[in-house]
Amino acid sequence: MTTTETVETTLSIHPDWDLSKQEYYVYQFHHNQLDLLKENQISITGIKLEEFDDLIYVTAFIRNTLPKGIKFELLDLLILNKDKKAVARETFDMEKFGELPANSCRPWSFVFEKSSWNNEEGISLEDWQIAFELKKKPNAVHQLDLEQSWEENLSKERKEHFKQLVEKMPPLKQNEVNIMGLEAKFNDEQNLVVTLLIRNGSLKNIHLEQLPLVVEDANKQIVAKGVFTLNKLEVKANTSKPWTFIFPRDLILNHQPDLSKWKVYPLTGEQKA
Repeated sequence: MTTTETVETTLSIHPDWDLSKQEYYVYQFHHNQLDLLKENQISITGIKLEEFDDLIYVTAFIRNTLPKGIKFELLDLLILNKDKKAVARETFDMEKFGELPANSCRPWSFVFEKSSWNNEEGISLEDWQIAFELKKKPNAVHQLDLEQSWEENLSKERKEHFKQLVEKMPPLKQNEVNIMGLEAKFNDEQNLVVTLLIRNGSLKNIHLEQLPLVVEDANKQIVAKGVFTLNKLEVKANTSKPWTFIFPRDLILNHQPDLSKWKVYPLTGEQKA
């Protein structure tokens, strides 16, 4: 049943916001100008957009006319120009926002990087709008993501092996991204060839430009370490992608490791030094 009842919301200021009376009255004034919402709606309305160096600060009202409070984990937001075209998009962690009470309206600030804006005509401080970006949910089941070259060259048996491997692995936490070693061996040129699984448990595709790696053997001795350039290797949302890394001889620190058991992990700044 569709409701036509409208709801008046109450201004809700976050406990961490220490506003002066004047600032509170300004927010109250903007709140009073908003059109009423129907029951059971979540809405976002922009109030102010400001430029500071390389950043854009956007202040907006988030309103909730549900009969109970609501918490957001992440918000995907768009900035639209006067033609309703998206000029910026960003995902925001809303943990600090807390719970938005039922039938309430809360101001919040969002920071966009100006470099991410796609606005050839320049950023208008008047004709703009903020909106939720509704994304397609990724497959509920974590899946294998093969690069085209792997898809073309791997045998059916090898593909099936990777597929089953991905399906049997423990699930990732939400937004967790990690790497898991699959195979490590020396080739004929005595380079160390390591195959990893790059696992993306987030709701967004990720692009890797560089990946610094350390390989340890069964005795916890460092076998090799180095930084690999990946040219924005894409790993789709909620998928795992296998990739092979070759450590040349000059990056190998131990030429006779015990690889009966080994692990790989990101190289830190201290280890680089």
